[in-house]
Amino acid sequence: MKLIIERFDAREWSDEQVEELFGEGFPEFVGGDRLVEQYIGRVREWFAELDLVLVDERGVPVAAGWGIPVRWDGEAKTLPLGYTDAIVRAVENRELGVEPGTLVICGAVVTPSLKGRGLAGEVLTALRRLAVERGWPRVIAPVRPTLKSRYPLAPIESFMGWTRPDGTSLDPWIRTHQRLGARIVAAAPASQTMTGTVCEWERWTGMVFPESGEYVVPRGLSLLRVDKDSGQGVYVEPNVWMRHM
Repeated sequence: MKLIIERFDAREWSDEQVEELFGEGFPEFVGGDRLVEQYIGRVREWFAELDLVLVDERGVPVAAGWGIPVRWDGEAKTLPLGYTDAIVRAVENRELGVEPGTLVICGAVVTPSLKGRGLAGEVLTALRRLAVERGWPRVIAPVRPTLKSRYPLAPIESFMGWTRPDGTSLDPWIRTHQRLGARIVAAAPASQTMTGTVCEWERWTGMVFPESGEYVVPRGLSLLRVDKDSGQGVYVEPNVWMRHM
């Protein structure tokens, strides 16, 4: 399959193409990150050149990935708290005129029918190449470990250390980054916080929450905490910081 990398905004995509590409990318409840919602418009406007798509010979998008630039000194203790904090830093750095030196790879998705063919790795490699071209010496990623949803009770600090007999991570998405030379740097136990009404959470998860308490939700990496008195649910998602360069 002949593939090319280009900016996502280089052409128009049909609703069907976008839906197919992102159909299994992220659970619906990620839209409950209210802080990201405040900043994402400026991210899309200011950092569109870091939003890439992998296109096949038919002109169909088969994978995509995107990143943001931040100022970071390379020390683990000064990493952003997670995905959301990185978004905030990128926007505020831009507003203050702070020159970035680090690319944060925010995510990558592959058309479900083409998973397992190394396409995600190609997108990640293309993003790293952009960092080199811009003279940014560091590339990091707040990785969302896909297998963690099977172990929502396990602390992320424990989960990220679980390995297979060959020494690589038990988690397949972490392994994808490891195959490209990335290494685990630190846990991000509160990478994102999603909030919503109980009704929203019932719609996002397809569940019913009859009383206050903690719940395991589909594709959740940790527990949802529901407070029926306030009518709200809060879910704090953990990620794993990995460094490529």
